[in-house]
Amino acid sequence: MSTDKNLALEKRLNLAAYLFSAVVLLVVGGLRSLPKVDLGMDFTFLPPFHASLNALAAVFLLLAFYYVKQKDYGRHSQMIYIALFFSALFLISYVLYHATSPEILYGDANHDGVLSMDEKAAVGSSRTVYLLLLATHIILAGGILPFILLTFIRAYTHQYDRHRKMARWVFPLWLYVAITGPLCFWMLKPYYQ
Repeated sequence: MSTDKNLALEKRLNLAAYLFSAVVLLVVGGLRSLPKVDLGMDFTFLPPFHASLNALAAVFLLLAFYYVKQKDYGRHSQMIYIALFFSALFLISYVLYHATSPEILYGDANHDGVLSMDEKAAVGSSRTVYLLLLATHIILAGGILPFILLTFIRAYTHQYDRHRKMARWVFPLWLYVAITGPLCFWMLKPYYQ
């Protein structure tokens, strides 16, 4: 592909990435404020599933890193495609769960959806740790999405120098998000019914 064609394709794909990211952020941002949707099925089984998807994305990101260090760019590319697949499947699972199921609160031992002073006292400072981990996970997950797509687009359009420059900082942030998702789930797990 010629450089002009690469740049033209990159422009179109970048626009698609920005639009997709904006739609995802609007949908995910609105999940907590919109009423829950009844699809006639209980989706409360999904949190361990989407935690597993995040963990699998992390594994394939680490494999992608390993292969790029070995200069095996074909396998690196395959691992990135797989990590993207698991991340996309996670996103679908996450949206489905949060659109249909009530929010679970860290420390809500009696599962009534309200965190009493006694429940807060029982979990102590671990709630602060959980909330900090969750906040960084959510903020970075929302912020990194367009950059993951842009980094991918740069490789897809054979602009490898630009891809490498961006991947150096996008990769650790994506990996952080993929690892902290399952950590947040495991911390919250005792409060699921």
